[in-house]
Amino acid sequence: MSIDAPLILQLQAGDLDALGALYDKYRPTVYRTALAIVRDPDVAEDILQEVFLRLHTYAARVKSELPLAPWLYRVTINLCYTWFTRNKWFAPLDEFIENLVGPMKQRPEPAAEQRAAQEVMHTAINALPFNQRVVVILHYLNELSLQEIAEITASPLGTVKSRLFYARESLRQQLEGTPLAQEIGYGFTH
Repeated sequence: MSIDAPLILQLQAGDLDALGALYDKYRPTVYRTALAIVRDPDVAEDILQEVFLRLHTYAARVKSELPLAPWLYRVTINLCYTWFTRNKWFAPLDEFIENLVGPMKQRPEPAAEQRAAQEVMHTAINALPFNQRVVVILHYLNELSLQEIAEITASPLGTVKSRLFYARESLRQQLEGTPLAQEIGYGFTH
C-alpha cells in the first residue's frame, strides 16, 4: 500500500480535505516541474491547478496501492506537452538554471559572472527538444531515477537513457569552449 493510500481513499470517498492535503504535499514538486518545462510562472500555476483538478475529477481511477507521484508527474508532463505544442514562447527559468549551475553558487565570483553563466545554460537548455528537456528536468531537477522517468513518461527505459544521453551531448556541444563547460562537464554523467 502506498504512503498516500489513506488520503487517496478519502478523496475517492469525496473528502476534499484529502485533496487539500495532497495538494499541500505535492504542490511544490508539480509546480517546479511545470515551471521548468513551460518556463512561465503563470502557465505553471495554471498547470498546477489543472493537475489537481484532474486528480479530483479522476480520483476513482487512481490506484491507492501505487505511489501518487508518478501519476502526478505524468499528468503534469502531458499538460505541459499540450501547452508546449500550442505555444513556442518561453520565459526565463532562473530557478532551474541555478539548480544545474549549483556548484558555481559556492564560488565567490561576482554576481555578473554567475548571471552570464546562467544565461549560457539557459540558452543551451532552451535549445533542447521537448522530450529531452523533460528527461533532463525530471532527472536533474526532480532527482528521479531513469526507471522512474520511464514509468512516468510511459517510455521504454532505453528511450529515456537515449534522450538523456542526447540531451547531455547537446548541452556539452553547446557549452564547449565556455568557462561553464569546465564547471559542469562532469555534472551530466549520471
